[in-house]
This record gives sequence, C-alpha cells and structure tokens, in this order.
Amino acid sequence: MINRVILVGRLTRDPELRYTSNGAAVASFTVAVNRQFTNSNGDRDADFIRCVVWRKAAENFANFTHKGSLVGIDGRIQTSSYDNQQGQRVYRTDIMVENFSLLETKAENERHNSDNGYNNQSSSSNYNQNSNNYNNSNNSNNQNQYGNNQSNNSNNNSSDPFHGNSSGVHISDDDLPF
Repeated sequence: MINRVILVGRLTRDPELRYTSNGAAVASFTVAVNRQFTNSNGDRDADFIRCVVWRKAAENFANFTHKGSLVGIDGRIQTSSYDNQQGQRVYRTDIMVENFSLLETKAENERHNSDNGYNNQSSSSNYNQNSNNYNNSNNSNNQNQYGNNQSNNSNNNSSDPFHGNSSGVHISDDDLPF
C-alpha cells in the first residue's frame, strides 16, 4: 500500500505552533497549490491543503517560514472525524508532513514578500523529520537519486548550458509540472 503526497506551494498564513500536554511541538498550516489549468476567466485556481508537522520539525518549520513562503512538502494523507458541538460528524483530511524543503533563497523570499507586502524572513534549506538532519539545499556536491554525479557531469561540461553559471536558474511556479 502507498500513501505518499508531495506538494509545492505557498503558505497562506504563518504556521500555528502549539505544544501538547506532553510537551510535543505541533505546527499546522495551509499550503496554496496552483492547479495546472486555467479557469474560464484565464486565471489559475488553487487548492488549499491543510498540513501538520510534529516535534522538532514543527519548531524549525515555524521558525523559518511565514505567510507567502514557497515550500515543498513530503508526507502522507491522514483522515479523521469527530462530533462538533452541534452533534454533527465532521470529517477532516490533513497531510502529515514527514519532510519539507524551503524552496527560496533568503533574497528571493524577501523580494517576493516585499512585492506582496510581507515583512518576515526565511532561508533556503531542507529538513528531514525522520533523521533530524537540517541541511542546506544549495549544497552542489550532493548526488541526486537518479545517479547523476560529479564524475558523470564533468565529461558533459561543454554541452551543459548551466556549467559555470554561479547565479543559478530561476524557476517560477508556472514552470513546475505540478
């Protein structure tokens, strides 16, 4: 059985960090994810997806993100239900975050936030809740999961359009396939 969710979107508000009676941190937030197609007016609609992250990852997420932050979320779907004060059954679907990535550099985040009137700061990093590693995502020496490593890429420098480009490549939300 597989229950895996990967999202890329922007936070609709600052994460809400709380602590359980046992002292475990839990942060909840909503991610706005644009749909791939446009509506009849030519605008892109968005889905607003509730997410929950626990423990140290929750504290890190709350400390390094804010409304408007571009984030990548890796997790699983969890459904639950409860009876509200009127006695009606309420069903709820959340994404339980296992890993997250902050997808903008600090400069890009500040530029985006100044364009939209936000004032908070963030940084670009990866956080893996399961292994509690907090690593900089801009590490160019990492090998990716598809087996492309430095020795294979060094032979193709003449055909690599990004070789020697230290400024990186800017990718907007519209460029992403999801």
